[in-house]
Amino acid sequence: MVFVNKVVLNSTPNLPFSLLLVQTFICIALLHVCKWITQTPGFSSYLPFHAELPEIDLRGFYTLAPVSLIGIAGIIFNTLCLKDVDASFFQIARGLILPLTVVVSAIATRTMPRYKVLRAAFVVTGGFFIGATPSSYFSRHTTALDVTARSLVYGILSSLMTALHAVMVKSAQQYMGGNNVIGMAYWTNLIAICALPPFVILNEEVGAVLALNGEEMKVFVIGCAVTGFFGFLLCMAGLLSIKVTSPVTHMFSSAARSVIQSVLGVVIFGDVITPNRASSIFVITAGTVYYTWLKSSTPPPPPPPPSTDHDVEKGTDEGAQKI
Repeated sequence: MVFVNKVVLNSTPNLPFSLLLVQTFICIALLHVCKWITQTPGFSSYLPFHAELPEIDLRGFYTLAPVSLIGIAGIIFNTLCLKDVDASFFQIARGLILPLTVVVSAIATRTMPRYKVLRAAFVVTGGFFIGATPSSYFSRHTTALDVTARSLVYGILSSLMTALHAVMVKSAQQYMGGNNVIGMAYWTNLIAICALPPFVILNEEVGAVLALNGEEMKVFVIGCAVTGFFGFLLCMAGLLSIKVTSPVTHMFSSAARSVIQSVLGVVIFGDVITPNRASSIFVITAGTVYYTWLKSSTPPPPPPPPSTDHDVEKGTDEGAQKI
């Protein structure tokens, strides 16, 4: 998802909002395909779940608009950051997601995280600051490694919006019944379709899209198709991850991707890994592994006592069939 986005933004750097808008339309279309497949007799018998799209009403719009708009803002800053920096630095620029999620989650739940969790978050934060520091002589004399203050601001704002969104999604899923992840994804993308067109117009992208031809048009169309499909999978995976774990655990797992993305940045785009960036990747990975070890060594909570209410059990079974 990140690297195909980067290819498209390198080819058409003046169309970031158009790229997001097309991806959103593709995601909505794929959600309708999911509904059709799970409700078609020839397919539904082989699937363990039944997909339902929510009814569109003003109550749902007003309830889910805040969390959706926060998520959209995060995606916008995320895309603008990716446009300005190379792929290997992208995850470093957004390295504050984890500590910000810890802070926002603590404020929302009014619960202080465990000291060891804070220590792991501190390690990952240290990795961000190591990576954001210029690598002395090498960075100052290599234009390809120039990182502007604007790109760092985009990365920090993306981190903040993503942290807020992760925490808000956890509570917003209760409105959707706790099980309908597809409904949550549908509302998010539907509101994004309403929110993104003004940015496309203000950024004067309509004329730029119509002027595309040749190789640029090919890259834009194929790139939108690929990222739209994987963006749909990423949206579902993120919502499911937050649902079955917690916002903080979700962000720790996201931080681990920086290693793979940095290596692919070197292989695909020829990005240069400076000593600072290598150290940053190592420290972020170390903090993530440490947190994973903490979670694996923590005994699980005791299971809830079985319910004697037949209706409650029946409702739980039916709800579990929805995604």
